[in-house]
Amino acid sequence: MAKKAKKVAKKATKKVAKKATKKTAKKAAKKKSARKPNAAFMAALTPSATLAAVIGNKPVPRTQIIKKIWEYIKKNKLQDSKNRRMINADAKLLPLFDKKQISMFELAKVVNKHAK
Repeated sequence: MAKKAKKVAKKATKKVAKKATKKTAKKAAKKKSARKPNAAFMAALTPSATLAAVIGNKPVPRTQIIKKIWEYIKKNKLQDSKNRRMINADAKLLPLFDKKQISMFELAKVVNKHAK
């Protein structure tokens, strides 16, 4: 009886191990097929004159425009000290924002207006 129980236990562990290897193989296959960035985000856009004053005048993808604006904001310490979600405009950003202060969530709208 003990031999039979051992055989059954051995088969069960083999099945579990087989299932586990199949799952890890599927996960590895998913990791290999990494997500590709959307082509619309990677298309180079030409900045307007006001935006070019902040990031430069070379055509740049939308993602890099946002990144460069944030670099400028952090370099010049333009985030509001009490509410970090708000961005204070300086002399270069005021014509871009059309306000003294905007929310970080409005930044995408600003980029859409000033990049073609």
